[in-house]
Amino acid sequence: MCSLKDNIRRIRSASDGLILELKSAHPPSLEGRAGCETWSVDFSPDGSWFAWSMGHGIVWVIAWPLQFDKVEIALESNRQDKTLNCDQTVWGLAFGPRPSKTPAPGEKAASCDRESSRLLLATGLDNGVIKIWDVVTGQPRFDLKGHEGIARDLVFTPNGKLTLVSSSRDKTLRIWDLTQKGKKEPHVLTGHKDWVSCCSVSPDCSMIASIGRFDRMVCLWSLRSYTFIRNLMGINHKTFYLLASCDFSPDGALLATAAFSGSSWWIDLWDPYTAQKLSSLMDCSEMYGQNQISSLRFSPEGLQLAIVTEDRALQMWEPGQRGMVMQTKEDRASNGLCCNFHPQGGVVATGTRDGHVRFWRVPRSVPSLCHLCRSALRHSVSTHQVEALPIPRRILEFLTYRDIPNHSEARSDRSSDEEE
Repeated sequence: MCSLKDNIRRIRSASDGLILELKSAHPPSLEGRAGCETWSVDFSPDGSWFAWSMGHGIVWVIAWPLQFDKVEIALESNRQDKTLNCDQTVWGLAFGPRPSKTPAPGEKAASCDRESSRLLLATGLDNGVIKIWDVVTGQPRFDLKGHEGIARDLVFTPNGKLTLVSSSRDKTLRIWDLTQKGKKEPHVLTGHKDWVSCCSVSPDCSMIASIGRFDRMVCLWSLRSYTFIRNLMGINHKTFYLLASCDFSPDGALLATAAFSGSSWWIDLWDPYTAQKLSSLMDCSEMYGQNQISSLRFSPEGLQLAIVTEDRALQMWEPGQRGMVMQTKEDRASNGLCCNFHPQGGVVATGTRDGHVRFWRVPRSVPSLCHLCRSALRHSVSTHQVEALPIPRRILEFLTYRDIPNHSEARSDRSSDEEE
């Protein structure tokens, strides 16, 4: 068992955005070796827990928030941190179920169900097994078996139900009903030609987006009929590239995808209803070798995208803006792999290749009334329904995000001193 004090790396002032960094407590002989990577991090739906795959089969579940001052963390005697030993490399993890923001008629009973109210943690393992844990007790509940390759990415549907979506290196996605505790066969989605490295569920639970890293497919699936809808990648602007990550915006009107090729990476924003590419952000680095983009996530209010790349620990982009609203100092040793926002915003966590996790303070942005109205409308209204409204063209373009300009440079206009 490792204590919180053993895992304190350092605390910096808020001037550079880094709140604190925690390191894994593995023996020195394992540091830097394969298997120590933090492949996934996640906050619980209510923000009271944080889970971190710290490498070598260990998941640490920490009570949040961490109480700290300028010098060190003030440890509490009644902390209930958990160390989960999975005995396998943990590639993906997800808290669930996630409470529905706008429950549909008839779903109230499901959200009040005793089984649904238990906080669970799903962990995707190297052997394809998905192990379900009870967060409060720290004990395993049951296993989900079926994947024939690494269970790479996991996500609970955001409607408060015990439905888990998993993607795997066996080229499939699976939809599990956790009320059956693994006794019922999952729905299997096939169509990818290679590893499925990332998946995301739309806020209204109508669609699943999945990323094929090597087959370069961005697939959309119906979560209602469990059928293939379309592949978003048609004629591409790179002869060879790899896909890295995807995420739906909180209102479901945008799908962001990340890709890289050589020293360049880029983000595309899509309309998932029409398959139209709305905007792109590209970064071309002068550095030698590969500049990989590893992960991206929308902020809870949908104003910003957190971006983890090979040369910077964290960047924050507000779609439509030319430069970054935040970016850390250029550093090829940042080794970032994943990121996730706290559900109430304000903090984003990033996991690294050396098994560490960092917490960053997010620049505060106040959503405009226009943005709030658009988000509320688009959460329940599709692009096709918006296009049928008798509204002026300018309002139509705003509601469908077609007013976002393209930007070929991701670098911030601010100087490096200002960035730090």
